Amino acid sequence: MNRPTLLHRWLRPFLLALATLSLASCGINSVPTAQEEVKAKWGDVQANFQRRANLVDNLVATVKAAAAHEESTLRGVTEARAKATSVQVNAADLGDPAKIAQFAQAQGALSQSLGRLLATVEAYPNLKANENFLTLQSQLEGTENRIAVSIRDYNEAVRAYNTQVRTFPTMIGAKIRGAEVMAPYQAATPGAEVAPKVNFGT
Repeated sequence: MNRPTLLHRWLRPFLLALATLSLASCGINSVPTAQEEVKAKWGDVQANFQRRANLVDNLVATVKAAAAHEESTLRGVTEARAKATSVQVNAADLGDPAKIAQFAQAQGALSQSLGRLLATVEAYPNLKANENFLTLQSQLEGTENRIAVSIRDYNEAVRAYNTQVRTFPTMIGAKIRGAEVMAPYQAATPGAEVAPKVNFGT
Protein backbone atom coordinates (compact mmCIF):
# COMPACT_ATOMS: atom_id res chain seq x y z
CA MET A 1 0.00 0.00 0.00
CA ASN A 2 2.95 2.27 0.74
CA ARG A 3 4.62 1.50 -2.59
CA PRO A 4 1.70 2.66 -4.86
CA THR A 5 1.45 5.88 -2.84
CA LEU A 6 5.16 6.54 -3.28
CA LEU A 7 4.88 5.76 -7.00
CA HIS A 8 1.83 7.99 -7.27
CA ARG A 9 3.70 10.81 -5.50
CA TRP A 10 6.55 10.65 -8.06
CA LEU A 11 4.33 9.99 -11.08
CA ARG A 12 2.07 12.99 -10.63
CA PRO A 13 4.83 15.69 -10.85
CA PHE A 14 6.42 13.77 -13.73
CA LEU A 15 3.16 13.75 -15.70
CA LEU A 16 2.55 17.41 -14.88
CA ALA A 17 6.05 18.32 -16.11
CA LEU A 18 5.52 16.23 -19.23
CA ALA A 19 2.19 17.94 -19.95
CA THR A 20 3.74 21.39 -19.42
CA LEU A 21 6.64 20.52 -21.70
CA SER A 22 4.34 19.20 -24.41
CA LEU A 23 2.16 22.31 -24.24
CA ALA A 24 5.22 24.55 -24.43
CA SER A 25 6.59 22.67 -27.41
CA CYS A 26 3.29 22.87 -29.28
CA GLY A 27 3.34 26.67 -29.36
CA ILE A 28 0.76 27.56 -26.71
CA ASN A 29 3.09 30.30 -25.43
CA SER A 30 5.54 30.86 -28.29
CA VAL A 31 2.91 31.63 -30.95
CA PRO A 32 1.34 34.57 -29.06
CA THR A 33 4.83 35.84 -28.21
CA ALA A 34 5.76 35.80 -31.90
CA GLN A 35 2.42 37.43 -32.76
CA GLU A 36 3.07 40.28 -30.34
CA GLU A 37 6.54 40.73 -31.84
CA VAL A 38 4.97 41.14 -35.30
CA LYS A 39 2.52 43.72 -33.96
CA ALA A 40 5.33 45.67 -32.27
CA LYS A 41 7.39 45.67 -35.46
CA TRP A 42 4.36 46.86 -37.45
CA GLY A 43 4.03 49.71 -34.97
CA ASP A 44 7.62 50.69 -35.79
CA VAL A 45 6.83 50.64 -39.53
CA GLN A 46 3.82 52.90 -39.00
CA ALA A 47 5.73 55.27 -36.73
CA ASN A 48 8.48 55.74 -39.30
CA PHE A 49 6.06 56.32 -42.15
CA GLN A 50 4.25 58.86 -39.95
CA ARG A 51 7.56 60.58 -39.24
CA ARG A 52 8.11 60.88 -42.99
CA ALA A 53 4.58 62.22 -43.52
CA ASN A 54 5.23 64.87 -40.86
CA LEU A 55 8.42 65.95 -42.65
CA VAL A 56 6.62 66.29 -45.99
CA ASP A 57 4.60 69.36 -44.96
CA ASN A 58 7.75 71.21 -43.92
CA LEU A 59 9.58 70.12 -47.05
CA VAL A 60 6.74 71.28 -49.31
CA ALA A 61 6.54 74.64 -47.52
CA THR A 62 10.29 75.17 -47.87
CA VAL A 63 10.31 74.27 -51.57
CA LYS A 64 7.18 76.35 -52.19
CA ALA A 65 8.87 79.47 -50.87
CA ALA A 66 11.76 79.10 -53.33
CA ALA A 67 10.03 77.43 -56.28
CA ALA A 68 6.46 78.66 -56.34
CA HIS A 69 5.87 77.79 -60.00
CA GLU A 70 6.40 74.06 -59.27
CA GLU A 71 2.79 74.04 -58.12
CA SER A 72 1.73 70.77 -59.78
CA THR A 73 4.68 68.87 -58.27
CA LEU A 74 3.96 70.32 -54.83
CA ARG A 75 0.26 69.53 -55.15
CA GLY A 76 1.12 65.94 -56.16
CA VAL A 77 3.24 65.47 -53.03
CA THR A 78 0.56 66.97 -50.79
CA GLU A 79 -2.14 64.72 -52.28
CA ALA A 80 0.09 61.63 -52.03
CA ARG A 81 0.80 62.47 -48.39
CA ALA A 82 -2.91 62.83 -47.65
CA LYS A 83 -3.63 59.45 -49.24
CA ALA A 84 -0.70 57.76 -47.49
CA THR A 85 -1.85 58.96 -44.07
CA SER A 86 -5.49 58.02 -44.73
CA VAL A 87 -4.70 54.34 -45.33
CA GLN A 88 -4.49 52.75 -41.88
CA VAL A 89 -3.63 49.14 -41.07
CA ASN A 90 -4.10 48.09 -37.46
CA ALA A 91 -2.77 44.94 -35.80
CA ALA A 92 -5.98 43.02 -36.56
CA ASP A 93 -5.45 43.63 -40.30
CA LEU A 94 -1.95 42.12 -40.47
CA GLY A 95 -3.37 38.84 -41.79
CA ASP A 96 -4.99 40.62 -44.75
CA PRO A 97 -2.52 40.84 -47.67
CA ALA A 98 -4.87 43.19 -49.56
CA LYS A 99 -4.80 45.77 -46.75
CA ILE A 100 -1.03 45.55 -46.43
CA ALA A 101 -0.73 45.97 -50.21
CA GLN A 102 -3.06 49.00 -50.14
CA PHE A 103 -0.91 50.58 -47.42
CA ALA A 104 2.28 49.80 -49.36
CA GLN A 105 0.82 51.25 -52.56
CA ALA A 106 -0.11 54.53 -50.84
CA GLN A 107 3.35 54.80 -49.28
CA GLY A 108 4.97 53.95 -52.63
CA ALA A 109 3.02 56.74 -54.34
CA LEU A 110 4.29 59.18 -51.72
CA SER A 111 7.86 57.95 -52.26
CA GLN A 112 7.52 58.57 -55.99
CA SER A 113 6.05 62.05 -55.49
CA LEU A 114 8.85 62.92 -53.09
CA GLY A 115 11.39 61.69 -55.63
CA ARG A 116 9.89 64.00 -58.29
CA LEU A 117 9.86 66.92 -55.87
CA LEU A 118 13.46 66.41 -54.84
CA ALA A 119 14.53 66.09 -58.48
CA THR A 120 13.10 69.56 -59.25
CA VAL A 121 15.34 71.11 -56.58
CA GLU A 122 18.33 70.82 -58.93
CA ALA A 123 17.01 73.87 -60.78
CA TYR A 124 17.09 76.03 -57.63
CA PRO A 125 20.60 76.70 -56.30
CA ASN A 126 19.24 79.02 -53.60
CA LEU A 127 17.04 76.24 -52.29
CA LYS A 128 19.94 73.77 -52.21
CA ALA A 129 21.82 76.23 -50.00
CA ASN A 130 18.80 76.91 -47.75
CA GLU A 131 19.56 75.79 -44.19
CA ASN A 132 15.97 74.66 -43.55
CA PHE A 133 16.00 72.60 -46.71
CA LEU A 134 19.34 71.00 -45.88
CA THR A 135 18.05 70.07 -42.42
CA LEU A 136 14.87 68.60 -43.88
CA GLN A 137 16.91 66.75 -46.51
CA SER A 138 19.03 65.16 -43.79
CA GLN A 139 15.98 64.25 -41.68
CA LEU A 140 14.20 62.76 -44.68
CA GLU A 141 17.23 60.67 -45.59
CA GLY A 142 17.47 59.38 -42.01
CA THR A 143 13.75 58.63 -41.95
CA GLU A 144 13.91 56.69 -45.22
CA ASN A 145 16.71 54.60 -43.72
CA ARG A 146 14.60 53.99 -40.61
CA ILE A 147 11.67 52.95 -42.80
CA ALA A 148 13.85 50.44 -44.65
CA VAL A 149 15.14 48.96 -41.39
CA SER A 150 11.69 48.78 -39.77
CA ILE A 151 10.21 47.05 -42.85
CA ARG A 152 13.07 44.54 -42.81
CA ASP A 153 12.52 43.89 -39.08
CA TYR A 154 8.75 43.56 -39.56
CA ASN A 155 9.17 41.09 -42.42
CA GLU A 156 11.63 39.04 -40.35
CA ALA A 157 9.14 38.93 -37.44
CA VAL A 158 6.37 37.87 -39.86
CA ARG A 159 8.63 35.14 -41.28
CA ALA A 160 9.40 33.77 -37.80
CA TYR A 161 5.74 33.93 -36.75
CA ASN A 162 4.43 32.34 -39.96
CA THR A 163 6.99 29.55 -39.60
CA GLN A 164 5.63 28.76 -36.13
CA VAL A 165 2.03 28.86 -37.34
CA ARG A 166 2.76 26.51 -40.26
CA THR A 167 5.19 23.98 -38.77
CA PHE A 168 4.82 21.08 -36.37
CA PRO A 169 4.56 21.01 -33.36
CA THR A 170 3.91 24.76 -32.85
CA MET A 171 1.09 24.66 -35.38
CA ILE A 172 -0.93 22.74 -32.77
CA GLY A 173 -0.83 25.68 -30.37
CA ALA A 174 -1.53 28.05 -33.25
CA LYS A 175 -4.67 26.11 -34.18
CA ILE A 176 -5.82 26.01 -30.56
CA ARG A 177 -5.43 29.79 -30.37
CA GLY A 178 -6.93 30.39 -33.82
CA ALA A 179 -3.73 32.07 -35.02
CA GLU A 180 -3.55 32.87 -38.73
CA VAL A 181 -0.71 33.62 -41.11
CA MET A 182 0.29 37.31 -41.33
CA ALA A 183 1.18 39.24 -44.46
CA PRO A 184 4.69 40.57 -45.08
CA TYR A 185 5.22 44.10 -46.32
CA GLN A 186 5.92 44.19 -50.04
CA ALA A 187 6.45 47.33 -52.08
CA ALA A 188 3.38 47.64 -54.29
CA THR A 189 5.09 50.06 -56.66
CA PRO A 190 8.34 48.94 -58.33
CA GLY A 191 11.20 50.72 -56.62
CA ALA A 192 8.97 52.10 -53.84
CA GLU A 193 11.09 50.39 -51.22
CA VAL A 194 14.11 52.45 -52.33
CA ALA A 195 14.55 55.75 -50.52
CA PRO A 196 14.32 58.81 -52.77
CA LYS A 197 17.73 60.23 -53.63
CA VAL A 198 18.22 63.27 -51.46
CA ASN A 199 21.90 63.95 -52.05
CA PHE A 200 22.22 67.01 -54.26
CA GLY A 201 25.99 67.09 -54.25
CA THR A 202 26.09 69.10 -51.06
